[in-house]
This record gives sequence, structure tokens and C-alpha cells, in this order.
Amino acid sequence: MCAKSSTAPLDRLKILLQAQNVHYQHHTVLSGFVAIFRKEGARGYFKGNGAMMVRIFPYAAIQFMSYEQYKRLLRPHFRTDTHTYKLVAGSMTGITAVTFTYPLDMVRARLAYQVHERRYRGVWHTLSTVAREEGGARGLYRGYVPTVLGMIPYAGVAFYSYEVLKSLMMEKLHGSATKLSLDGSGTVVLTVPATLLCGGLAGVVAQTVSYPLDVVRRVMQVHGMVADPATAPRLLQVLGDIYLRAGLAGGVFRGMSLNYYRAMPQVAVSFCVYELLKQLLGISS
Repeated sequence: MCAKSSTAPLDRLKILLQAQNVHYQHHTVLSGFVAIFRKEGARGYFKGNGAMMVRIFPYAAIQFMSYEQYKRLLRPHFRTDTHTYKLVAGSMTGITAVTFTYPLDMVRARLAYQVHERRYRGVWHTLSTVAREEGGARGLYRGYVPTVLGMIPYAGVAFYSYEVLKSLMMEKLHGSATKLSLDGSGTVVLTVPATLLCGGLAGVVAQTVSYPLDVVRRVMQVHGMVADPATAPRLLQVLGDIYLRAGLAGGVFRGMSLNYYRAMPQVAVSFCVYELLKQLLGISS
């Protein structure tokens, strides 16, 4: 929760830039931060953070529990040292976590996208309003397809990159980057700094691969706020419109630098906690 709250201002600005909010569409990262304070005060940096706090616990629990389960289910069908095994397990994990918590991500985007308007007044009000006005589950899961399509490479590449980097570090830096597991089994594991480094680098690689679909997701999530929900565009149409209107740097990859600042420490800490919990629970690494 602390990690997510500390990066909430980055998340808020990223959503405003990605979805081309009319009040911020011409701002850079630095001028955007200044503009938020001038227009909305310090509280403006944390719009939508409440929905993220509600979502973070089930998302993290589902993600790391399901990863171990998928690895166990896939063992009879794949060699556990293959790239395919790690990619498939990671991708299925991401899809599962996103599917169960997606409506809260949509709520977060809508609350963060608001500037002076007061259309939505909190998590429950947003959920009920979108469900009532935009077709129930269809409205709550708007943007789900690009999210899942982005999650497949993101989660797959994140877990795969992490496993590869962890193996390399265990092999090349054995001793200086390793220690004995906390469970007393005598198993050799990475130190906390080494785990943080592997997790952070894995997050950077995964975010770069999946970022364009993250932009499409945000545009589709807030579509009902700026246009008739009945005219919701499809994935390729949104991607094409973004590219034609703003190009690659200013549209498809807009806010990418913010994503690195935000995601690298979050992913690093997530993997570190994941490894520590595995050691405490006696789960093999």
C-alpha cells in the first residue's frame, strides 16, 4: 500500500497523458505535475488512489498464488527449465489476476481522469453508475481485451525475465549475491538487493513490450466519460486513432518515462516480497 501510494501522483499523471485529457493533453511530464497542483491542489495527485488500494490486495494475492498453481499444473506438460514453461505460467497468472479485479482498474481510471467535474463520487458510486448507464458487465469490462492482450506479454515477459535474471545471477554471482534460505532448509537463494535488481529490470522489459496496449486500455476505459458509450471503438481503431493524432512518442508511447519511474520499484518490491514469503512458507524456489 505504501509503495502504491508513493507512486500515486505518477499514476494519476500517466492516466491523464495517456487518455489525452483536454486539460493536460499539451503538457509534458514536468509541466503536468505543476498543472495538477495549480488546478486541483495536492489532493489532485491522489485521485483514483482509493480504488487502487481496494484492488491491490486481491490482485497481489491472486497473482502470486496462481503463479505457483499454474507452474504446478504445467509441470507434466513442459520441462520446467524451458522458456515456454515460464512464459505460459506468467501469462496465465496475469490474465487470472486481471480478470477478477478489472472493474476496480476501470474505476480507478475514471476517478483519475476527472478534473473539475464531479460525475463520480468514489469507488462504489462509480461501479454502480457505470453498470447502470453503460450496460452492466460490458461497461465494467470496457477495455478488457487490450488489457488481457497486453497482460499476456507483460506478465509472461515479467516472470520469464525475472526467472532468467535470477538464474544468471545465481550462476555468475554465486556467493556475493546469494545466501541461505530463511526456512532453514539450506537452499541457496538470492539476497534482497539482488532480488530487487532482478525484479526491477524484469519490470522495465515487460513494461516496454506491453505499453502501447496499456495506452489503448486507458483510452477505452474513459471513453464513456467523453463520448456516447454506445459508440465505443474497438482496439485497432483506438490504436490507429492515437497514432494518426499524436504519433508514436506523443501518443502510442506517451507517458512511458513515468511508467519506468513508477513500475520499476513496484515490480522490484513485489518480486522481493514474493521470494521472501516463499522462503517463510517453505515453498521451493
